[in-house]
Amino acid sequence: MSTSETLVRPVIEAAGKRNKKTVPRAGSAKWRTVRRGLYLPLLLLLGWQISGTLGLISPTLLPPPSAIAQAAWELAVSGELWLHLQVSIRRAAIGFLLGGSLGLLFGVLTGMFNRVEQTVDPSVQMLRMIPHLAITPLFILWFGFGEVSKILLIAKGAFFPLYVNTFLGIRSADSKLFDVARILEFSRWKQITRLVLPASLPNVLLGLRLSLGVSWLGLVVAELMGSSEGIGYLIMDARQFSQTAIVFVGIVIFAVVGKATDSLVRFLERKLLKWRDSYSG
Repeated sequence: MSTSETLVRPVIEAAGKRNKKTVPRAGSAKWRTVRRGLYLPLLLLLGWQISGTLGLISPTLLPPPSAIAQAAWELAVSGELWLHLQVSIRRAAIGFLLGGSLGLLFGVLTGMFNRVEQTVDPSVQMLRMIPHLAITPLFILWFGFGEVSKILLIAKGAFFPLYVNTFLGIRSADSKLFDVARILEFSRWKQITRLVLPASLPNVLLGLRLSLGVSWLGLVVAELMGSSEGIGYLIMDARQFSQTAIVFVGIVIFAVVGKATDSLVRFLERKLLKWRDSYSG
């Protein structure tokens, strides 16, 4: 062995050992991310619980987390919580599927065809600016307090994020791809399935994520405007009897389920958009 190899080998071995130590495992990195996300909520809950125990906060206005957890346990044991949650999830799912699918369809049509854009987009943009609370009285007059008005109100909220982001995703695609599609003599269906949707997938997934969030917010408005079942009804009923702990149970359920749906879409983004070499922080 030469003198140069003798000198270089220890350096290479030391660098290899150092790299092995510094490269974290995927599982440990994931759990470390989860722990960091839990620091702030746990600190807030701890301070909240201590303030409630010491009597610094009125339990009627802001019950401690232990009282909220007890109220949630009692509702879960009685089965009332699962009944209301099932009704709310069904309403949100139907409204999202209706509004989201229409938003995706119209987004593709307006993105692909200039004439459809010129005909449809101005009216859609005008309707997009109407807030939920402004159109709720009309929905009640037209469809009553039944399921139809609630589902349509949720669908209205789910429609616009997918419509706008699908349209922007198609119009942001490289025009050279369409030139290639014409050279290869792709049919319109092949252009949509093999070119348009894959190229606009990041925007579509962003629209899906926003659409799910708006659907959940629309569910809150729909169930608060008049209902006999659902988490929104549970909150309104508890408010009338000053059961603040149950009100917080409903709020926590809305937050947890909303976060779960958002995390599901983010998981899909990581799986479907592996090819993107984007900045990750």
